[in-house]
Amino acid sequence: MVEEKMEIKEKEVRVGGPGRRARGAPRPKVQNPGKLFNRLMNFLFRYYKVQLCFVILFIFLQVFSNVQGTMFMRQLIDKYITPMIGDPNPDYSPLLEAMARVAVFYLIGIGAAFGQARIMAYVTQGMMERMRNSLFEHMETLPIKYFDTHAHGDIMSVYTNDIDTMRQMVSQSLPQIFSSGITIISIIVMMFVLSIPLTFVSLAMVGVMFFATGKVTKNSGKGFIAQQTNLGKLNGHIEETMTGQKVVKVFSHEKQMIEEFDRLNEELYQSSFRANAFSNIIGPINGQLGNTSYVLCAMIGGLLALNSFAGFTVGALASFLTFNKSFTMPINQVSMQLNSVIMALAGAERIFKLMDEKPEQDDGYVMLVDSEMKDGVITEADHHTGHWAWKHVHQATGEVEYKPLEGDVTFNGVDFGYDDSKMVLHDIVLHAKPGMKIALVGSTGAGKTTITNLINRFYDIQDGKIRYDNININKIKKADLRRSLGVVLQDTHLFTGTVEENIRYGNLNATDEEVIAAAKLANADSFIRHLPNGYKTKLTGDGANLSQGQRQLLAIARAAIQDPPALILDEATSSIDTRTERIVQDGMDKLMEGRTSFVIAHRLSTVKNADCILVMEQGRIIERGTHDELIAQHGRYYQLYTGGSVTE
Repeated sequence: MVEEKMEIKEKEVRVGGPGRRARGAPRPKVQNPGKLFNRLMNFLFRYYKVQLCFVILFIFLQVFSNVQGTMFMRQLIDKYITPMIGDPNPDYSPLLEAMARVAVFYLIGIGAAFGQARIMAYVTQGMMERMRNSLFEHMETLPIKYFDTHAHGDIMSVYTNDIDTMRQMVSQSLPQIFSSGITIISIIVMMFVLSIPLTFVSLAMVGVMFFATGKVTKNSGKGFIAQQTNLGKLNGHIEETMTGQKVVKVFSHEKQMIEEFDRLNEELYQSSFRANAFSNIIGPINGQLGNTSYVLCAMIGGLLALNSFAGFTVGALASFLTFNKSFTMPINQVSMQLNSVIMALAGAERIFKLMDEKPEQDDGYVMLVDSEMKDGVITEADHHTGHWAWKHVHQATGEVEYKPLEGDVTFNGVDFGYDDSKMVLHDIVLHAKPGMKIALVGSTGAGKTTITNLINRFYDIQDGKIRYDNININKIKKADLRRSLGVVLQDTHLFTGTVEENIRYGNLNATDEEVIAAAKLANADSFIRHLPNGYKTKLTGDGANLSQGQRQLLAIARAAIQDPPALILDEATSSIDTRTERIVQDGMDKLMEGRTSFVIAHRLSTVKNADCILVMEQGRIIERGTHDELIAQHGRYYQLYTGGSVTE
């Protein structure tokens, strides 16, 4: 873990930070936008096919009601108003009947618009919920390596900014583009019905609009894609700064962090400015081209109406000019929405990229089950017995074999590297017999934490064998393997919730009595009862209202309630004072009793009673033995011990 993170940091220095674009590197662009769009549509229609069909129907009704209203203008002028101008006793009843019919169509259009808005709100929010669920469910299947190599703030940006751009596209852009497309087709048909010459004039101006829109959209699209990327970087920096705020203040690096934020914020500003500068001129350009088209059609159409060319009337001219004005509006709307679509596709690319990350592979078939002994034979129990067994279903014969879980762990010639070209561990050989306490000591980067990460298969080895109770760990289901291992880390993570809920996280089915028993075993019961609400005290901010020692005691209690057969204790007492260390150490000793335990030592005085101490250096075990044996050798362990401590 340490070696990999160092390597990542080196890469960050070369390119300016995690996920940041190096100077001179090509700007980001959406790959396969058509494929992304089809995938999004498939996602939508998979769950909301009926609702989207109604939306399409409602859009047709809206367009129809608007088009027939505009066509009515020709009848209003030619059939009703013009004949009544010279009539001393005009009959208004036909006009009123026609207006009533038009009003009914407009009411239908209003109802359709209301129905579309309500359905799209349901579809959009439902899509966001399903997409977030899919993202989170898939994220939980990803290996630890993914989170070690991706900025957490950048991942959070996928859930927030990128999902929000999808919401805007689905709720606004796509319905608007579809509606505008239907409107354009309908208007073109009606314009041809009214006047073919004027229609060709309008279409010529539309061609100019499309040319101008295409040029501007191309430039703004690049800016919107860069904007989404830079927004993810900025969020990553903010998240990283908030998480490491104490470190920032300890080293008085506020100025440097502000300067880095300013740099990233400036990049976001520049990309956003470029995107919106181009995007915002689309409307004025298309608006002026639309006005030009309107004036040309008014001049030419006026001449045609005055000369009654091909039966072209004043009423037809009024309808045509209304269509002409309406024609440019949907084109302008489409051009404006295209930028939102491009920005959403950039977000969709990041969303689907996360969804397409390969989940953690698990080919294991050996399971961990509660067991009990009946007539000298191990059988599977349907309740917690305090005894476990490996349930091995032989794939060839289907025969079920139960083997008691003893906690025997063997490394045989294990080689491992986070990258195949650079091995971190070399020929690791160790044997932890049931109930043994194995201590791992050594200088920073020696590979101590890496060994524990291999036991629970956070990473898979390149060569050698790791056996658990003489079973290759590759054959054990990862969930069952990890369930058999209790872990107490140096950096204790507590979740938002009560003290009781945090302890019960180790066993969600534990009773209140079991929670209290685990706390007592960890020496945590006393301080918990002195909290404002005891076990019901609410913890927030990763347990910021507790001391480091108290948080460690809760972590030990959480492991204790799990009642694991084996333990991994990674620097569990490195960040606490000597008095608190004695309390925590006593809790750990109780927890380790009778269990196979791997202890990564910070203070060597805490591992003097270990059954076997492994001294590591540069990924190799260079010494092994008990405390007294290693002291007598006057080797590396002797140097570390007489030096007082070794830092991980």
